[in-house]
Amino acid sequence: MKRKSVLRMSMVAVPTMIVCGLLVAASSARVDQERGTGRDDEDTKACTNKTLQGDYGFTVEGSILSIPNVPLPPGVTLPLRGISLAHYDGKGNKTQVDHVVVNGQAPQEEWTPGSGTYTVNEDCTGWQEVFIPGTPLSPIRSHFVIDKGGRQIREVVDANAVTAVGNKVE
Repeated sequence: MKRKSVLRMSMVAVPTMIVCGLLVAASSARVDQERGTGRDDEDTKACTNKTLQGDYGFTVEGSILSIPNVPLPPGVTLPLRGISLAHYDGKGNKTQVDHVVVNGQAPQEEWTPGSGTYTVNEDCTGWQEVFIPGTPLSPIRSHFVIDKGGRQIREVVDANAVTAVGNKVE
């Protein structure tokens, strides 16, 4: 008799425990999604201009292939190396100072100022245009990809073989 009671109780208890376990797992996943900690939520996170906010330090490297109104002999390129500190305001405006060495020649100013605008697309790509007074390459237009949740920017300068990688200054 005792054995039948235990058997009946386990027949009710086991399905009840399975249902409770499934409910707990489902509610836990829902809380993770609401908090934004679910893996799918991170993969579909959209970028905006606000993703770029604060200061970024860049390393700039490449070659200048052409300069407007300055003839370069065929096949001649000018090596370029530099650093830049850029400030993004989160609203599409950018200011910067840079120190760029072209063909081994230091710039006329130790730190050359520039300013411009940027646009971030939902897929974390974007473009920017920077005006640097007195520079024949101005305005400088580039395209970029935002990486590491907004902590890094990888960019390529249009019309020349110049790339840059910027990391958020923290």
